[in-house]
Amino acid sequence: MEYCLLSPAQLIPTEEVNLDSVDALQAQILQAGSWTAPITAEKDALFVMDGHHRLTVAHRLRLTTVPVVLLDYDSVRVESWRPGENITPAEIFAMARSGRKFPYKTTRHIFAHGLPICDVPLELLSSPAPMDMAPVFSAGAL
Repeated sequence: MEYCLLSPAQLIPTEEVNLDSVDALQAQILQAGSWTAPITAEKDALFVMDGHHRLTVAHRLRLTTVPVVLLDYDSVRVESWRPGENITPAEIFAMARSGRKFPYKTTRHIFAHGLPICDVPLELLSSPAPMDMAPVFSAGAL
């Protein structure tokens, strides 16, 4: 599985975040000095499947690119974190098109094949880079 580097501005968030979690994640990323987990996004619509907190950190740090794995719902299962609720890919597509967001911890995406490991220095993500969505790396799963 591969990831590519995309501008955070290209990615569409579909879920609210917990700001305390964003603060903690930002501190962790800054301490590491590198980005270690890719954001996952739907390959055509570019809405975020998993990684809303990481996307918020990327915007805060004014990163020009972030590692992103592009997937579709043929290889990803979606559930709700909330007991008794069901979420479908169609509902997520509709939310992305509407510009609104689900409440925090609504969707849970399950990746059958895991996700690639990444370790990209923050300075590389802060410099201008081409936005051609070419694969950057292929590695073992997390």
